[in-house]
Amino acid sequence: MTEPLALVVYEKLLPGTQLVNRLQDMKYRVRAVMDASTLQACARQEKPIVVLADLVSSREDICGVIARLKKDVETQHIPVIAFASDDAAEAQAAARAAGATLVVSDTGVLNHLSQFLQQALQVE
Repeated sequence: MTEPLALVVYEKLLPGTQLVNRLQDMKYRVRAVMDASTLQACARQEKPIVVLADLVSSREDICGVIARLKKDVETQHIPVIAFASDDAAEAQAAARAAGATLVVSDTGVLNHLSQFLQQALQVE
């Protein structure tokens, strides 16, 4: 059976690398996207089952990237789980407005990853 692909966008090593390791333990193929501006092209080419995006970035407007991903006919179906610290309420609200499927805390994404994946991948 083919392992599903997850794209993970992060800048901070923690929780980014922990998230990559946890996904690999769950039998996902993982591709880390270190430059969020390439996410849309990468998603079009790689056809991931889910995208996980750290909302804290000093280099890129992650919410703008999520919005472009959700407006693109080829990528709009891909669930996006966005995460940030609990004190980043403004970034969390912006991610919801951009179309993120789930917006969670960075500690929560690690502790409850399996449940969040199940919820995000649920077909309605």
